[in-house]
Formats: sequence, structure tokens, C-alpha cells
Amino acid sequence: AALLWAAILLGCSYGPGPPRVGAAPLLTATYVLDDADGLGRQFDGIGAVSGGGATSRLLVNYQEPYRSQILDYLFKPNFGASLHILKVEIGGDGQSTDGTEPSHMHYENDENYFRGYEWWLMKEAKKRNPNIKLIGLPWTFPRWIGKGENWPYDYPDVTAYYIVSWILGAKQYHDLDIDYIGIWNERAFSSKYIKLLRYTLDKRGLEQVRIIASDRLWEPISFVLLIDSELHGVVDVIGAHYPGTKTVQNAILTEKKLWSSEDYSTFNDEVGAGCWARILNQNYVNGNMTSTIAWNLVASYYEELPFGRCGLMTAQEPWSGHYKVEAPIWITAHTTQFTQPGWSYLQVDGHLEGGGSFVALTDGLGNLTIIIETMTHNHSQCIRPPLPNFSVTPQRATFYLKGSFFMVETLQVWHSRLGFESGNSSLFQRLHPVKVWRGRFSLDLDVDEVYTLTTLKTGHKCIYPEPPPPHPFPSNYKDDFNIRNPPFSEAPNFADQTGVFEYFVNASDPGDHVFTLRQVVIQRPITWVSDADQTISIIGNFQWVNVTVTCDIYIEKQRDGGVFIAGRVDNGGIYVRRTKGVFFWVFADGTYRVTRDLAGEEILMKGLSGVRDNAWHTLTLNIQGSSASGLLNGYPLWENVTVSKPRNGWAALGTRSFEFAQFDNFHVE
Repeated sequence: AALLWAAILLGCSYGPGPPRVGAAPLLTATYVLDDADGLGRQFDGIGAVSGGGATSRLLVNYQEPYRSQILDYLFKPNFGASLHILKVEIGGDGQSTDGTEPSHMHYENDENYFRGYEWWLMKEAKKRNPNIKLIGLPWTFPRWIGKGENWPYDYPDVTAYYIVSWILGAKQYHDLDIDYIGIWNERAFSSKYIKLLRYTLDKRGLEQVRIIASDRLWEPISFVLLIDSELHGVVDVIGAHYPGTKTVQNAILTEKKLWSSEDYSTFNDEVGAGCWARILNQNYVNGNMTSTIAWNLVASYYEELPFGRCGLMTAQEPWSGHYKVEAPIWITAHTTQFTQPGWSYLQVDGHLEGGGSFVALTDGLGNLTIIIETMTHNHSQCIRPPLPNFSVTPQRATFYLKGSFFMVETLQVWHSRLGFESGNSSLFQRLHPVKVWRGRFSLDLDVDEVYTLTTLKTGHKCIYPEPPPPHPFPSNYKDDFNIRNPPFSEAPNFADQTGVFEYFVNASDPGDHVFTLRQVVIQRPITWVSDADQTISIIGNFQWVNVTVTCDIYIEKQRDGGVFIAGRVDNGGIYVRRTKGVFFWVFADGTYRVTRDLAGEEILMKGLSGVRDNAWHTLTLNIQGSSASGLLNGYPLWENVTVSKPRNGWAALGTRSFEFAQFDNFHVE
């Protein structure tokens, strides 16, 4: 006690200071940081996922300077989140949570390494941080991979060829070196396929690409690695999802790197920030995990889709330019700005006596970073798994620096307090440095705080001017798709939920419809969730009630082809099969239907239209209050159809099946 008070009198304490008169005495405890007996596991970095799916869909549509500002907050070193790792979906044309992402090989004889936006995103990340690690992982696959079956492992040589083609394409067309490759997100793994993937990688000169398995649970992959020495030799990282900061004994016995290769997935308010702060530390403290990767990178998808705003920050309004740097960005910075992959954890228990945790890392060159979190239970619950009860109390922590850290005299201090009671959070604030006296300092810790203490002086909290204020999607929106060299393969603001809709040059057209939007997936993909049997792309404002949708349509599939336009569309993402709305269909056999659902089963009206395939027609759907009407080529086709539910939703377009079809001159008002 005498030594402790001497330290305080000498200015070695840091934090709120001694408790006020009458307050309960603080719980006190001491912790030793020493590298004399060696170090712990090597740190592999903190990252985030773009994809799984279509989570960055709206980001690409932002105008400058806002798009670059968002990217800086995510990737620029010593600026914001300063991420070490970017993990992207290898698009497979199937629904993978909030939409579909296009494959580089829709068909067996098709290769295009410019589809989608993940290539662009990886390049933007590398532009800001050349050292960022890149990971690719498939959620879905084109159907031809399984030769008609909904399974990617029957022909493992075909699947390996497909995945390795993506890695080679990344290098050939974008000069991107992929560091890690996964197997199949949260689905079964095949030992035979993993071995063949390693063989194919090596054969193509990609020995440096490491394999992560199995992006699901710790088991059965850990057990299989222990009994299959050949598989053990080709898997570099065991990646588990949402491990609840815990690992299993078999995983540790493999002596492999252990990662939480997908985690977080929580609404990005202060509770989400508390979840993120807790697991960033405790995944290592409790589970020996040396990397934690957040799903998702940035919430750039319509918020009413599943898991709205479950990104480190929010950028879901490209039409207004508005975005929000959420609290998880600055919680990330507490670790990422003061560590790098290749640093090592110190061998410490990491549990604080009063609840909470700490980790300590070093670069082996004398630098030391300590990250402390004191998140309370109710303020740090992640979306999954359930969090057992625990308690955290204010406490005084005294740290003794030994070994090569004994001579450290000063530590820089960065602090966040999540303000659940006051509503005012203090995020990533630089405080006065703490003086270390004879290898010792003390810190008073309150609940729901994060501290970083570090020898590094490179941290920065960079803030751009406020972006424009939020604004709803334009109430009058047109797109004629007339763009000769589009920067991306998909039209702005359309969010594909089943199928893939791409810009298309219709070379055979005499002039009115040379540039169109075309649905291009003609076989149901190898799915990750229950994709619809119809294709659909949504757009607009989920709150729209009274709406007029007009679009030129072109059915390419003879006899049983069909297309629709729709309003008040109420669902998407993993729930796309249950989508309701008002759907106006026309078919190649000359009939039409009006239905209450995407499945086309709840029929409100049907009849003859005279529409044929391989000809352009204009459809108009008008919904006002509880009544809907439809026009074909400007003339009334049906009217006074009663529509009660849903009461609001997006606009949409799509096809009857996985079939080619084209759309032009889209207008919603």
C-alpha cells in the first residue's frame, strides 16, 4: 500500500484519480508484463469482411470526395480503423445475406475479372495500405461447378480450377496478391478438395497463398487435422465463426494459427462497439485467437435488408453523400493503430480482477502496446452467441514492466468511454502520457472503457468535415443505362437479391436499346441460402407507399420466359423467397399476371396481354393507396386491383426464372 501511494504521489497513477471521500475503495490488483521467458503467439491482424453478401453494394455509387473519405476511415494507416486485413467474397451469383455478388465465371467458357466491386475495393485498400492482407472466400458457386448438382465437391478439380482462376485473375488484371484463401463459408468442407486446392495452387506458382479452413466451427476441422497428417500439412489457419471468445482443445493441439475469421455482426451503436471492444481482446485472452475479422466492413446496403447497419461504419446513402463514422471504427483503432501483423502477444493471463481484460503486444524491438477493456455485460452483447453473465466494477490496475520493457519511461495514452448513461461517448481521445516509475504505473479503470497505452507516438484521430445530411432516396429516379464504358458492371443503386443484373451492350439493336440492363444468370447457383426461383433486383426507399414504376422490358426466353416490375417489395437477402409486394408480370406466351408475391402464387389478376419474346414492350405499374393498375405500351391493361399488404416497400424488376432478359429506361416516381 505504501508503495502504491508513493507511486500516486509521484504522478505515476493515470485515470480518474483516487476515489472521493465516502466512496467504496477501489478493487486493486497488480499485473506483470515480461518478455524474459519468451513471447506468446504471433499477432495476425484485425480485419473486416466485404461480402457475404453485397454489403458494400452502395459504397461504389458515392461521389467524390465522400467515397474516398469513407475508404480512408477504413483503410488508411494511423487515420481511422486502419485495418490490417480485408476479406472479400468470391462472388458466385447466389444470395449470400444481403444480395448476390457476380461470379468471374458465370458459365464454364466465360471469364471476366471486372465484374462486381470487390476488385476495386481491394485495390483501394492496397492503395492506402500496401501491407494490408487480402483474403478470398466463396459463399456460393455457379451451377456449372457442380455439373448441375447443388454441391461444389463432386468435381473438386473443377472447383479448385475455378478458385485458383480468381486468384490468378486478381494478379493478372489488378496486380493484387491474395494472401489467404478459404474453402466454403459456413458449410461443409472436403478434405479431398482442400488437398487438391493446395496442389493446384502450388502447380500454378501460388505457394505463398495460405489456406484457411473451415470458416464454420472449431469442429470437425480440428479433429480431422489431428488424424489426417496430409491435411494438417496443407491447412495453415483454423478459422472459426462467432466463437464467443472460446476455442476447443483439439484446435490448440493442432498447433495451427487460430482465427475468429468472422465475428461481430452486430448493430453498430454503442452496444455494438462494446461487443467489438470485448471480443478484440478476449478472443485472444480466452481463445488464443490471433486475428479477429468483423462482418461487415461497412454497412453499404439498404438498411431494411437483413442485419442492417451491422458494419464498422455506415454508408448507405450514395444519393445524398451522407455517411456516419460509427463507434466501432474508433474501437478498432485502439488496436490497429498501435500494432501490426507480425507483432507478438506477451504471455499474460489477460483477465482483470475487477472484470474486463487486457492484452499486451510487442514488435520485439522494444515497442510495447497494452489494450485494456472493461465492457459490462449488457453493454457488450454481440448478436451471437449468447453471452453468459459476468460483472465488471471500477478498479485500480498496477502494471509492472519487466524484461526489455523495464526501461520504458513514458507511455502514450488513448481512451474511449462508451456513454450509455449520459448518451455521450468519448471515443479514441489522446490523453496525457503516463509516466512509468521504476517499471511501474497504475491506472484507475471505470466500466465500459477502452485504454491503449503504447510506446508508439504515431496514432491519430483524423476527422473529415461533416458529410452532407441524410436524405431519402430520390422520389423521382430514372436510369436509361446509356453508358458505354461503365466503371462497374452493375447499375447504381440496384441491389440484386437473386440473379445478377449487368450493363449490356445490345449490338443487334437498331438504336433505341443498345445499352440495357440484363439478367445474366441462367442456372440456379450452388446456393448458400434459399435463393428465390425468380430473379429480382430491388431499388429505392423501403418507406414508399404510392409509387409508379415504368420500364421497357425484353423477354429473351421463348415460350415460358417472363419478366416483372414491382412496387411495395417488402423483403430481400436471406429472406428473399418470402418476398411480398405488388408484382406485374408479362410472359412470352402472351399472358400477364398481377401477384402479391415474388413466387407468383397469390394471384390478384390475370389475362391476355399480347406480349411476345424478343420484342420490346413498356410496362407501367401504378400503386395508389389500396388500388393498383397496369399499363402496357402506354395503354391500360388492368386496373382497380385491390392491394392491402404490404403497405410499403422498394421498387423492383426481375424475371420468372433464371433466364436472360433485358430492361431499359427504368423510371420510378
